[in-house]
Amino acid sequence: MSDFQNAKAVVRAYQAAVIAAAPDAVADALATHTSADYLWRGMHPFDICNGAAEVAEVFWTPLKTTLTSLTRREDIFMAGRNQMDDFKSVWVVSMGHLMGLHDTPWLGIPATRKMAFLRYAEFSRVEDGKITETALFCDIPHLMVQAGVNPFPPQTAAHLVQPGPLTHAGIMDTPQDPSEGEKTLAVINAMINDLGTWQSGLPLVEELARTWNDDMIWWGPAGIGATYTIDRYAEQHAGPFRASFTNRTGTGHLCRLAEGEFGGFFGWPNFTATATGGFMGLPATGKTGEFRVVDIYRRGGEKLSENWIFMDLLHWLHGQGVDVLGRMNAGAR
Repeated sequence: MSDFQNAKAVVRAYQAAVIAAAPDAVADALATHTSADYLWRGMHPFDICNGAAEVAEVFWTPLKTTLTSLTRREDIFMAGRNQMDDFKSVWVVSMGHLMGLHDTPWLGIPATRKMAFLRYAEFSRVEDGKITETALFCDIPHLMVQAGVNPFPPQTAAHLVQPGPLTHAGIMDTPQDPSEGEKTLAVINAMINDLGTWQSGLPLVEELARTWNDDMIWWGPAGIGATYTIDRYAEQHAGPFRASFTNRTGTGHLCRLAEGEFGGFFGWPNFTATATGGFMGLPATGKTGEFRVVDIYRRGGEKLSENWIFMDLLHWLHGQGVDVLGRMNAGAR
């Protein structure tokens, strides 16, 4: 537990430094809190960057120039040991919104001069007092929608600025009971095992009910949306998604952890699947694509109650031959 608290302190210092830094000083702020061989993973079009200078140049400096008065509205903050390396490494997870005033274009997304929310989930590996590795997933299409350039047809679920946990208990600055984290990780693993390759043999609603509470909330990304209750989740996302793809590979993650009643994971990719049915208004392509996904969970009692999802849809669509950002910028010209 002391390892978790020390790692959280490192991430808290990093967060404060990045928010406080001027756009042209972010590289120095990052360098103070990250290792020399710092590895950073971001969503399309950022992908992989190496070192503080490159991360600042590619992501943070442009973002802080765009979203002025940037602040971090955090909903979940936790730490844990990574199941995927036999619980050797310690990671800290932060989830919420990066909020600012959208004063200049970013990636071609037009400025509104209004308050804007960029959904994010950030996994940080901490070693010897430094952040050595980060995965930062942000919902770029959600920002596009706020700017009036929704790239998607009507989605199956509801589009919202998403709140944090119903219990308001996601900020875990203080130590948690280890047994609670073990319970959370166990039910997450059971859910993953049931998911498998969509061949559990059970009807979808019955499969979901094994590990989800009936009043579950699934906070999906822009382009899919949020849905409430097992029945509506099956109808408005899980059923249509499974019907759209075949040849789904097994689930693979780079990090999976839990603390208290919360847990989560990310993959690079989590799985691949072949688009043999229409999805998000795109007809079947027959192409196999990568799904890079973050899932953050809240356990309520013995089962899962809430799930926040960050899916790199721009990366998946690019692999299907659709360049969403390029199309938007071409239209702007």
